[in-house]
Amino acid sequence: MKALKQRSTCPVSTSLDVLGDKWSLLILRDMVFAGKSTYGEFLQSAEKIATNVLADRLAVLESQGLLTKTVASDKRSKFTYRLTEKGVDTVPILMALIQWGTKHCPTIVDPGLVEELEAGEDAAVEKYQRLARQKSLV
Repeated sequence: MKALKQRSTCPVSTSLDVLGDKWSLLILRDMVFAGKSTYGEFLQSAEKIATNVLADRLAVLESQGLLTKTVASDKRSKFTYRLTEKGVDTVPILMALIQWGTKHCPTIVDPGLVEELEAGEDAAVEKYQRLARQKSLV
């Protein structure tokens, strides 16, 4: 496991040590909401992550236990990434960021997801955690 230097014992600080860069959160977003699971799929995201940054962030997320990497069944040189239970536990964080961004940032948002959150945040979080678990068990 890639060791992270802990700056303090504050839970916010230690969480940011693992999740504190935009690329890690965007990778997790793509896994949860877009069903992406391969390096090539992550490269196709609108934010245009650099290949070296993607490789590094996937390695960090794997080393921190948020995802696993396995050889793809269709091609031995390709890997498939799946969320672990620790990774699934990031769904409420992602949902909170979606809500905050929808409220405070001028952006185009998936209206279906916003409606789900407005109808019941807990139900929406549980739905996406369940879907993420199902994808990870494939």
